[in-house]
Amino acid sequence: MTSNRFIIRVYAIIINKQNQVLLSDEYMADSRMTKFPGGGLEFGEGAADCLKREAIEEFGQSIEILEHYYTTDYYQKALFYDNAQLISIYYRARFTEPIRIKISESPFDFPQDINGSQSFRWKSINELSEKDVTFPIDKRVVGMLVN
Repeated sequence: MTSNRFIIRVYAIIINKQNQVLLSDEYMADSRMTKFPGGGLEFGEGAADCLKREAIEEFGQSIEILEHYYTTDYYQKALFYDNAQLISIYYRARFTEPIRIKISESPFDFPQDINGSQSFRWKSINELSEKDVTFPIDKRVVGMLVN
C-alpha cells in the first residue's frame, strides 16, 4: 500500500549587487533542469538548517539566511514521486565570504550530461522570465522576483 506523503525542498534566493539572481543548472534523473540552489529537507532537520547544509554541499561554503521569501501555498504534485505533494520553501540569502564556486557564463556548463552534474550562473532579474527555470513553483517565485 502506498501512502500519501510530503516532499519538502528548501531553496536560496541569492541576489548580487548587480541585481542578478543565482541559478543552478543541473543534470538529475536523466534530465536537464534549471532551478534555484537548494535541495531536499532531511528528517530531523529544520528548513534553515537544510539550506545551510545544502550550501556547504553545493557551494563548499556557508551562506547567511536573510529572510523567508515564499512557501508554496497551493497544491503541487511532486514530479518525481508518486502519491506525493511538493512543498518548497524559499529564503533570501547571501554568501558570508567571497564566492569560491565557478560562475558560468552559459547554461549547463559541464562536460557531459551525467547525473549529479551542476553549474551556477547569474541571471539579471531585469531579464529573468518564467521560462528560465524548469519547475512550476520556481516559475511562481520568478514571477514574484520580477514584479
